[in-house]
Amino acid sequence: MSIFKACDIRGVYGKELNDTISFSIGKAVGTLMNGKTIVVGGDLRPSTEGLKTSLIDGLIHSGCNVIDIDIVPTPAFYFAVNFLSADGGIQVTGSHNPPQDNGMKVLLGKNPVRPQDIIKIKEIVEGGSFSQGNGKISQAKILDDYKQFIKRFFKNGNLRIVVDAGNGCFWQIAPQVLRELGYNVFELFCEPDGRFPNRPPNPAVYKNLKHLQEMVVSSKADFGVAFDGDGDRAIFVDERGKIVPADMAIVIYVRYILSGNPSSPIVYDIKCSQIVKDAIESAGGIPVMEKSGHAFIKTTFLQKQAAFAGEVSGHYFFKEIKGDDGLFATLKMAEIVQKNGAISRQTENVPEYATTPDIRLPVKNAEKILERIKKHYPPHMQSLLDGVRIQFDDGWALIRKSVTEPLITMRFEAKTFQRLEEIKNEIFSLIPEIKNEKDHTG
Repeated sequence: MSIFKACDIRGVYGKELNDTISFSIGKAVGTLMNGKTIVVGGDLRPSTEGLKTSLIDGLIHSGCNVIDIDIVPTPAFYFAVNFLSADGGIQVTGSHNPPQDNGMKVLLGKNPVRPQDIIKIKEIVEGGSFSQGNGKISQAKILDDYKQFIKRFFKNGNLRIVVDAGNGCFWQIAPQVLRELGYNVFELFCEPDGRFPNRPPNPAVYKNLKHLQEMVVSSKADFGVAFDGDGDRAIFVDERGKIVPADMAIVIYVRYILSGNPSSPIVYDIKCSQIVKDAIESAGGIPVMEKSGHAFIKTTFLQKQAAFAGEVSGHYFFKEIKGDDGLFATLKMAEIVQKNGAISRQTENVPEYATTPDIRLPVKNAEKILERIKKHYPPHMQSLLDGVRIQFDDGWALIRKSVTEPLITMRFEAKTFQRLEEIKNEIFSLIPEIKNEKDHTG
């Protein structure tokens, strides 16, 4: 039952997740939703069809009515739940995970799913006590309505944009919408293939963006965008072919959005660079740090009625649509470039601090390690929002326990590379049991 994560359900198809388990999950969600109407969509992975069919069968057997919206990007799925006035929904998707994985994003009502909701689904599956009923299934085609909904927020533009769909769910819709709004689109990996033959579906791993960088330069584009497998994440490449880290993209959005929404809250995840908090404060916004994870960020974003929220994974949340959407993020970035000029020009005065990627290390005693670090530093240097985050005058260290594996994950940032190494060494000195692994973290 390791498939039940903090914010969603996911695992390796055929090994951890299969059609039989999907049927039970459908019955469990149906038991919780008690005969209500559920929207079900899915991504392009070969395993999605079987999982989705079994899930729908389970929902119907428990008495829920299902609206099947077929294969759609996850942002279109969120749109459909509201557009069709449904009571909840499930998107069968492996998101940014490798091709052999799959999973489910669940909505019980209109708000993001909570960890306790996932635990409840798990308990019902394990207990095997399900509601029984005779629900009905109907089909709905919502992609044209979704496209019209997105387009109404934007004026026409004339930029040159490279779209790397990564063979995922935005393979057709993103180029179509951009062209309909006047943009000159260059397509990269815009053929649907849930096996992801050209690059892995996670654009936040920068080595996956080599072809996009090359095409941006060769086509003399104004910028490029890469989507993940289900379309709710986006990572940008500027006109020089340089990757724009999500922290930097967040700064661009923050400056633009706060210019029209002064004093608004902006939510950002705990792994973001210091440049994000500094940008929010400089633009007159209210910085709100939240733990990493789509459901956590989105919940706080909605509760605070924030103007914007961002994650280093490439999720960007916008007030207009009350959520995240890779295509909306692309159109908003295009709007900003049209008005304020090239991305490189907008980022040239933003400091680039020395930052590590996520460092993931196997340990047997994560809780003891976290307690040791807490005891070493005074309380005023610590944030316990998610693991332990130690704030230095010129950098920070984040040490978290994985919720799914026997690991700790760490991230470090400092104003110089020398100081970064000093902070890393200081933290590692408190964790002698991982001394050997330190050599593999770079």
